[in-house]
Amino acid sequence: MANSSVVPSAYLQGPAVPEWLNKGDNAWQMVSAALVGMQGMPGLVILYAGLVKKKWALNSAFMALFAFAAVMPCWVLWAYKMSFGEKLLPFWGKAGLAVSQDYLIPQTVLLSTEYKNITAAVTPLYPTATMVFFQYAFAAITVILLAGSVLGRMSIRAWMAFVPLWITFSYTVGAFSVWGGGFLFQWGVMDYSGGYVVHLASGAAGFTAAYWVGPRSREDREEFPPNNLLLALAGAGILWMGWTGFNGGDPFSANVDSSMAVLNTHICAATSLLVWTCWDVLFFKKPSVIGAIQGMITGLVCITPGAGLVQGWAALVMGIASGTIPWYTMMVLSKKLPFLQKVDDTLGVFHTHAVAGTLGGALTGLFAHPYLSSLFLPVPNSKGSFYGGRGGVQFWKQLVAAAFIIGWNVVATSIILNVIRLIIPLRMTNEEIEIGDDAAHGEEAYALQGQGQREKFIQNSKGNAQIELEEP
Repeated sequence: MANSSVVPSAYLQGPAVPEWLNKGDNAWQMVSAALVGMQGMPGLVILYAGLVKKKWALNSAFMALFAFAAVMPCWVLWAYKMSFGEKLLPFWGKAGLAVSQDYLIPQTVLLSTEYKNITAAVTPLYPTATMVFFQYAFAAITVILLAGSVLGRMSIRAWMAFVPLWITFSYTVGAFSVWGGGFLFQWGVMDYSGGYVVHLASGAAGFTAAYWVGPRSREDREEFPPNNLLLALAGAGILWMGWTGFNGGDPFSANVDSSMAVLNTHICAATSLLVWTCWDVLFFKKPSVIGAIQGMITGLVCITPGAGLVQGWAALVMGIASGTIPWYTMMVLSKKLPFLQKVDDTLGVFHTHAVAGTLGGALTGLFAHPYLSSLFLPVPNSKGSFYGGRGGVQFWKQLVAAAFIIGWNVVATSIILNVIRLIIPLRMTNEEIEIGDDAAHGEEAYALQGQGQREKFIQNSKGNAQIELEEP
């Protein structure tokens, strides 16, 4: 007779598996958090490394990598509670620690809302530790997206100071106001998974940072070819598939609404990519790989505020809009409007995230279905203007919320950068900008001729940089 073993009951129940814990929800939320984390590291790390000029590959990847790491201690020491804790101000939570077992093990409690003197709260069926990690991934990816606007000239020391300050004084305000029970949440503003909190914030802050840091060198602005489009495609693929967790995890449960959110996400992204590519072929006579990546991103961003709130046909419409309007602002308006020409937004984060995020939020205000909204939002009677409401009130609420997010990020980012530059220069020196990775890090992304040789920059008698090869 075969030996049999008995699993101790303590492993199946008891303190480690309390009655309120739903193992399926907990597992899905942790997987979703990991998927969102992978969007930043390695997704955006290698996407940035591939999209930029060869001499900036390492610096761009490192800015993303550093931000991903730097957000974590800020998040657990003070920023999580500023985003999802007790109210300090209508737009800001009280800072506090999220590191003790007494806080992290109990069941998650989020965003209380008041309606007709009744207070309700969202209580997912898993521990607070799961939610802290899930929301960390969103905070980290937001500041990484912002970095795309200042690649190719921002001082790495200034970036190291900027990341914790921006998370503290900018990101937490948007997160609390829209998600954490702040005034926009109480007002009924809809942002399912971060169209405003993540994408509009990163686009507005990135554009503002690009203004204060200043442009790349004239040579880089005129000629900035991607050094590895295949690597960029790999990063874009991780970003796209990772959005399954980005939007699918925001019902805070493995339920029917999360399934709807995932399907809508991919409908909109695929449609947007195809529409952007069609516009490229129509106007430039050939499809662009970079354009396809941009169209994919704008589709993912646009659907984010309404992923689990709109029907499938609306996701198609949003995909058409997100493949058209950001394309127009990037390819046409950016060459006509002086303020868009003046500010050097390296990867066009303003168009792919600020424009697409605002567009998605506005369309959510039109298309959010009452029944789907009731599955997710604890604020009663939320619905898109197409389904009733006086004077399209939800649509206008969405625009007001967008204006607040833009305004706060412009002001906060400007103050942070102007304080930093009193101590640390925001830009690299002209020599560092001319050389790139080797000057900034003493390292380079690629060896030449497969022999481990590196490019060594020296100054000739006329003061211009020359390239020599040196052995490692």
